[in-house]
Amino acid sequence: MVTRILLADDHALFRSGLAALLSGHAEFDVVGEAADGFEVLRKALALQPDLVLMDIGMPGLGGVEATRELRRQNPGVRILALTQHDDEGYLRQMLKAGASGYLVKRAADTELFGAIRTVARGELYLHPSMARILVEDVVTRPSPSTAEARGEQLSERERETLQLLALGFTNREVAGRLGVSVKTAETYKARISEKTGLRRRSDLVRYARSLGLVGPEQG
Repeated sequence: MVTRILLADDHALFRSGLAALLSGHAEFDVVGEAADGFEVLRKALALQPDLVLMDIGMPGLGGVEATRELRRQNPGVRILALTQHDDEGYLRQMLKAGASGYLVKRAADTELFGAIRTVARGELYLHPSMARILVEDVVTRPSPSTAEARGEQLSERERETLQLLALGFTNREVAGRLGVSVKTAETYKARISEKTGLRRRSDLVRYARSLGLVGPEQG
């Protein structure tokens, strides 16, 4: 069965190389190319591809927004993110928007064909480093009882600091909000890490959510 593919990337040379690479395989048919998210939506409507290879950092309408809108318009289309961003934040945004796969460009020469086949079958494909992030997330995520116990260890000031950090404020901004010095804000942050064992911002955000300090869409 032939998979009809739409290429979405703002670099014309990259699209051309990708098209040439895929054209050497009878199972793939590149039906069109797009340079930004708006063009992706127009071309997808006109060409009805089975799969879109979607870049994230495109001008105008980016890959995340284009993925979300494309999935709304055509729930059956498969979307494989093909990006330079080896980043947990972009991974989560693309999966939440409706992508069925996430492949980092530096691995495209060895993983592209397998990734396309996997996503075209309706399965999820993740670049190994991205899959490891999700596994670590599950393994290290505190249970509700553990989170509750840790939350009870925090002082009121530390809980306020945690909330502000989870919302994306810098140490200086936290200090301004709390009316303390930057050094004091840094001390609160260090105490939070000591008491919870969490140091990465992503872990602190999840922890703050588990305590109800920020909403599920915040952070």
